[in-house]
Amino acid sequence: MSEQPNLIGLAISRNALILGLFAVATAAMLAFTNDRTRDQVACNRQQALEASLHEVLPPSLADNNLLADQIIVTDATLGRGERHIYRARKTGAPSGAVLETVAPDGYGGAIALLVGVTVDGEITGVRVVPPHNETPGLGDKIETRKSDWIRSFDGRSLANTAADGWAVQKDGGDFDAFTGATITPRAVVGAVYRTLTYYRTHRATLFDVPAVDTGSLEHCHE
Repeated sequence: MSEQPNLIGLAISRNALILGLFAVATAAMLAFTNDRTRDQVACNRQQALEASLHEVLPPSLADNNLLADQIIVTDATLGRGERHIYRARKTGAPSGAVLETVAPDGYGGAIALLVGVTVDGEITGVRVVPPHNETPGLGDKIETRKSDWIRSFDGRSLANTAADGWAVQKDGGDFDAFTGATITPRAVVGAVYRTLTYYRTHRATLFDVPAVDTGSLEHCHE
């Protein structure tokens, strides 16, 4: 009668040991896989970012590595927190930039954007950086896969568009608004305008600031 509890206890101990060994082996395997794929994941992210930058800034405008020539700024005009600015140069001379910015007042919350500009401040492209929480079928028309609306910024600048033109038509401005979703385009137009004003204010010094250390980016191109 007294051997029964001992057998149950041994079985529990054995199962606990097996589970423990299985957990250790799984953790080791995950750590090994993470270590082996870390560089590739970083490269994939880098290549995705490069593609996004060239969506808003034509490659013909730069002969330098935009990722290696980036700076980090903190300015409420571009949204809360740190924002990256990727500088384009041709034969060493400033030729344009891509600025990260945020429209904090979208219908579904903040909308992250990339704004490409020539050195003179003419917009070469604007794109929404996913994810966002704008209403599907309405506010998500700010994405190129849903409409061409975001391309209406191309070629605009503070020189060719008056200050009161940087608003949706419903507010007396130049930009179309989506039916039933005015808040979203209004937020994006405002953010792009503020980004251009930031760029105009700081352009004289932006290209002289030392680039941040980007670590081991170069190996992704090997």
